[in-house]
Amino acid sequence: MDMRQLVGDNVRRARIAKGWTQEQLAAASGFSQQYLSGLESGRRNPTIVTIYEVAMALGVSYLELLTPAQPS
Repeated sequence: MDMRQLVGDNVRRARIAKGWTQEQLAAASGFSQQYLSGLESGRRNPTIVTIYEVAMALGVSYLELLTPAQPS
């Protein structure tokens, strides 16, 4: 799987689990809603610092954003 898509899917999953919109995540993380939209869709290539900051805003480990989802 493409790493950009993996991170984007995990950010989206964590954001939805928290019950947040992209706008709410933008306010908490300091990244724009447009950037987060691109991140979630796999169009952005985030740095490890970006991944860490988004994870902190979501209250999850940065490793959670880098790990493939377990099949259910």
